[in-house]
Amino acid sequence: MTALKPDPIGRTALAVEISNRLRQMILEGQLQPGEKINEKVLTEQFGVSRTPLREALKVLAAEGLLDLIPHRGAVITRQSEAELAEVFCVLAALEGLAGELAAEHASEDILHEIADMTRALRRTFDEADRPTYFRINQAIHKTILAAAGNDMLLRSHELLAYRVQRARYQANLTAERWRAAVEEHEAILEALSRRDAERCGKLMKDHLLRKFASIKAKTQG
Repeated sequence: MTALKPDPIGRTALAVEISNRLRQMILEGQLQPGEKINEKVLTEQFGVSRTPLREALKVLAAEGLLDLIPHRGAVITRQSEAELAEVFCVLAALEGLAGELAAEHASEDILHEIADMTRALRRTFDEADRPTYFRINQAIHKTILAAAGNDMLLRSHELLAYRVQRARYQANLTAERWRAAVEEHEAILEALSRRDAERCGKLMKDHLLRKFASIKAKTQG
């Protein structure tokens, strides 16, 4: 009988945990674009060896959050406005299509779930809880995309969404834009509930384009 190889699940789980923590640090701006990852500092901070850390860095490089440069190491990516504009243009079209399909195909249970999350989204704004807002916001978008019932759409969106998640997280800086984003989500929920595919698609697309407009305003300010 052939001996089984050791199960590496423990190390894999550790790398996932490290990648989650690093991703959050990048999204929240604790690690800035152009900054080199200091592996020694992070291994001490996380209490891990360099092996799972480097596995985590490969994951984040695949997501477009950092670049692995030969002889230099990992560096947080810089994103040009032109690159973001191209990605957001495609993402907006995909989310618009997702909104249309979800309005047509989402089950009543899914609509109730989105309604609950949208109410929770409003509470995070009232409580100025930005990290929780971002988490619930992502969950709403993912639920609508899944409700569209189109696997190709889902995979295409996921591939691009990684490349702009840092910009999306940092976009709602003003109370005015944050309030508007919540109101846009409430309008999307209303269109979904009415099964108004055309309106829901337009609202989803416009919501993402306004997100990009707020990112441009920040970079130009």
